[in-house]
Amino acid sequence: MTSDYQQLRDSFSWQRPAKFNFARDVIDRWAEQDPDHLAMLWVDDHGSEQRITFSQVAERSRRVANLFSSLGIARGDTILVLLGRQLAWWEATTAGLRMGAVISPGTTQLSAKDISYRINAAKATCVVADRALCERVDSIAADCPTLRVRVAVANSNEPEQAAASVAAGWVDYQQASDAASGEFATVDTDGEEDALCYFTSGTTGYPKMCIHNHLYGTGHITTGKYWLDLKPDDLHWNLSDTGWAKAAWSSYFGPWLCGAAIFVHHAGGFDPAESLAMFGRYPITTFCGAPTIYRMFVLQPLDAVDFGSLRHCVGAGEPLNPEVIAVWQKATGLVIRDGYGQTESVILCGNMPAIEPKFGSMGKPMPGIDLAVIDEQGNRLIDAEGDIAVNVAGQRPIGLFKEYRGEPEKTAKCFRGDWYLTGDRAIVDEQGYFWFVGRSDDVILSSGYRIGPFEVESALLEHAAVTESAVVASPDPDRGEVVKAFVVLAAGHTGDEALVAELQGHVKAVTAPYKYPRKIEFVDSLPKTVSGKIRRVELRQREWDQ
Repeated sequence: MTSDYQQLRDSFSWQRPAKFNFARDVIDRWAEQDPDHLAMLWVDDHGSEQRITFSQVAERSRRVANLFSSLGIARGDTILVLLGRQLAWWEATTAGLRMGAVISPGTTQLSAKDISYRINAAKATCVVADRALCERVDSIAADCPTLRVRVAVANSNEPEQAAASVAAGWVDYQQASDAASGEFATVDTDGEEDALCYFTSGTTGYPKMCIHNHLYGTGHITTGKYWLDLKPDDLHWNLSDTGWAKAAWSSYFGPWLCGAAIFVHHAGGFDPAESLAMFGRYPITTFCGAPTIYRMFVLQPLDAVDFGSLRHCVGAGEPLNPEVIAVWQKATGLVIRDGYGQTESVILCGNMPAIEPKFGSMGKPMPGIDLAVIDEQGNRLIDAEGDIAVNVAGQRPIGLFKEYRGEPEKTAKCFRGDWYLTGDRAIVDEQGYFWFVGRSDDVILSSGYRIGPFEVESALLEHAAVTESAVVASPDPDRGEVVKAFVVLAAGHTGDEALVAELQGHVKAVTAPYKYPRKIEFVDSLPKTVSGKIRRVELRQREWDQ
């Protein structure tokens, strides 16, 4: 195993074409090689089932690119895409790349305030949204001067949507794209040109704009080939929200670079029993899920599940408990192979098929990535805790982000000499395996979601009962971590169960629901530094020590 791994590393080199466009150089190429080659098997809760080829993805994306162009969207414009697992998510993403626009995916859970912030920060000119979000977008549109175009997409899980006409001021996606031409000259984009804008939560302020170039798509060859272990005859299922970079990893770039088909189950919500049944109904060969998904799966009667064609499983988003890996292996005969990376990168480290996995370990660095644990001076450490870092001396590895747009100081803080700092802490053992210790900042990783404490604290402060608050990660057996708020009350308010529920409802209303504090503790005061900064680290340590 080790010799295979070393051979992989020694033989690997990044391909850096000066010009690259994923729609033309990957999707169109597969379509030309075999027009009937399967790109996606898409099913929903209502019995719909669609087999979509690469040639169909190519053709549909050209129509959508023509639609966007007819609406005045041009190369370099930012398109905010707020969709679930509708086919339109893949079509619009491909169309945007094809025409040289910048795609900015977001979860459909975003509040009106979140949407407004993203449109204005990215200077987005277009929003492509689920029809259920039209009213939310309309409520803030007047405050978004760059927003010129609104495109509404029907949801197959909401049948009444399709029958109704779109709201005033919105373009009907399906109707307008069907009417557009299927011919479009793909823009010859530079490899270094902006392609994607992800919003990623930090410890202070609102989410940062993480910019990736067009070569980012090629960087996921390590994700698809070496971690997901994909080949052209595979059917890969990634159970991830389309608003997160993980969907780019495993629901778009990784599989399609390898010519593998993507399985999509467009469901109204997550039902572990129904999801497990998919393995018996469809020829799914590889699966990727957040640890929360696996933790819910192993609570089901796995001995009654038909796992069909499943041959390879991976997990990402947070560390996976060794106990869960063992239960899953007993039921399926397969080891869940952890992988590690960020919104800012492609996969950096993982339990590839080329190495013997160690339960609970992050695995070893991917081909093309010089990953290390370093000290404050940038020295490599073995068997000692330090910062996880990527060597960027000379040429950066492909797939590492360009910048946090408009925030040069935050971009610069990610670097220490020749090292890019991921913001996580780990230990490397003598055999080169990485073992996750925790975040080096206060960002909360819950069920694969990345939540910044500042956003939740800001929402809480809008409530009349709250004078001050501090938000930290609290351990949870199912979600890994959950949001916990320590709240100092204003005079005249009592910290009871009714107020807990009220504050939770308030946060859900003013920000995305997944960010709300599942735990709230009322305190007389918060620990602070001499300069008056809240010591979240002290509160977090108290939680984890319990």
